[in-house]
Amino acid sequence: MPVFVILLIASIMFYFFYKAKSFRTKAVIEKSWINTKANIALGSFLVFFGLNQIFIRFDSAIALIISAIFILLGLANVILGYRAYRHYLPLAIKEAEQNQN
Repeated sequence: MPVFVILLIASIMFYFFYKAKSFRTKAVIEKSWINTKANIALGSFLVFFGLNQIFIRFDSAIALIISAIFILLGLANVILGYRAYRHYLPLAIKEAEQNQN
């Protein structure tokens, strides 16, 4: 399905964007905050890849099992990344305010 291909490309582009941004950042907490966004993008890539494989190769049981594993790993990555994102967001704001002063 072309929708999943577009979402795959967008999520991997966001992953590379946030990884490059985290390498350029000097602040420690902001780097962790940006890395959590990269983890969310990587998790969404895994989810979309698994869904794409299910819709393309739905005849093989092995393909379904591997796709389900990708989807579960991706969902875990997105959920845990979002929790870490919520944890680091106030700390990153506080760190940015301290660096301004």
